[in-house]
Amino acid sequence: MPAVSAKPARSVFACAECGHESPKWLGRCPGCASWNSFAEAQHQASARTRVATTPVALADLADEDAARTPTGLPEFDRVLGGGIVAGGLLLIGGDPGIGKSTLLLQAAGMLAAAGRSVVYISGEESAAQLRLRARRLGIAGDRLFVLAETDLTSALQAAEKISPSLLVVDSIQTVGSDSISQAPGSIAQLRGCTIELMRWTKATGVPACIIGHVTKDGDIAGPRLLEHIVDVVLYLEGERFSAYRLLRGLKNRFGSTDEVGVFEMTGAGLRAVDDPSQLFTAARARDCVGSVVKPVVEGSRPVLVEVQALTSPTIAPAPRRTANGLDFNRLLLVSAVLSRRLGESLASQDVIASVAGGLRIAEPAADLAVALAIVSSNRDKPVAPDLVAFGEVGLSGEIRSVAHVERRLNEAARLGFGRCLLPEACMPTNRSGRLKLLTARSLREAIKAALA
Repeated sequence: MPAVSAKPARSVFACAECGHESPKWLGRCPGCASWNSFAEAQHQASARTRVATTPVALADLADEDAARTPTGLPEFDRVLGGGIVAGGLLLIGGDPGIGKSTLLLQAAGMLAAAGRSVVYISGEESAAQLRLRARRLGIAGDRLFVLAETDLTSALQAAEKISPSLLVVDSIQTVGSDSISQAPGSIAQLRGCTIELMRWTKATGVPACIIGHVTKDGDIAGPRLLEHIVDVVLYLEGERFSAYRLLRGLKNRFGSTDEVGVFEMTGAGLRAVDDPSQLFTAARARDCVGSVVKPVVEGSRPVLVEVQALTSPTIAPAPRRTANGLDFNRLLLVSAVLSRRLGESLASQDVIASVAGGLRIAEPAADLAVALAIVSSNRDKPVAPDLVAFGEVGLSGEIRSVAHVERRLNEAARLGFGRCLLPEACMPTNRSGRLKLLTARSLREAIKAALA
């Protein structure tokens, strides 16, 4: 069918924040409620070729596994589910300076060293600056092609001539398209450029990785608009003054979002941490008050982490509850159960709970470890250093069962712990291991067994 002819240009007013269009100027945008953000722009309806398509029965489609390309970084591939999927669009976000560009440049260098062509579109750094960074990371870059370009359409045309195995865009906020009148970084440009990248990856089958800046709230600038367009969303997390970084999946159309990759930032780039359990518990002091070790299951990997708590007399009218690396609502729940069901004197105490090492725990199985750490600090009595604990605490003070018990027990035994406190409902049958298992039906029984 012949292409539809383009309509003549017409004058419209568009919001610089969200891209909302109006035939006349408005003082306040009805889309994002921003003031004085409308500017006049020429709108040109694009010419499109409409091709009739025929629906296909789902049962008639062939069963094909997604073709994955390993990047050569084991922790990166773990979070992706085995590698980058052909034709997939990946978005990675994180705080400034956390290591997003370093991670993707290392992955691009690994693929180039394996004989695959990679195109790195840089809108923030020049080619000479990227060369200095690659030299520091030990990347030769024989098949790594750098393109310092901010016009996305021109960059994609240049990339097609190379037929790469991977395309990297650093960053999506710095590139733009001439077909969109707003400035690069605006929501209209972000949406338009990401959709253009998505169409390009689906048409060529070349996967693309894009870097997204984050807002003050920690969300990818958009707001959260890009996350609905791309196939995979990853966040690189870490404390500002810590050398360790955690790569976590927020969305993955080709795999699980439960996996977590652990890296250490060194002078030569990000280095994978092979034994995270040893990392998160290495600095734990023996006979430390308010410290409990808990086995966490992140995806398919069990990890031992140290949960710490501190209680201190408050000087404020209402005691404070502070959670670092833990769910704040779970901390409130555990504190309330300890006060109401066990009579623990926390009404006049500030309670601070934290996970050492910068890891964030969301699973309810951390409740028991948090409760034991709080009671240990409040009573100034340490928990045995060879004890690990896990379990969910109910509002009546009962200890509920959790999943992946065998994985947790095997990881604790591997690192030399002698005892494990777990819910009675989770007691495995016919187990002959090195761990001595202690069971509890209620929080009162658990505290008695741990602080005996």
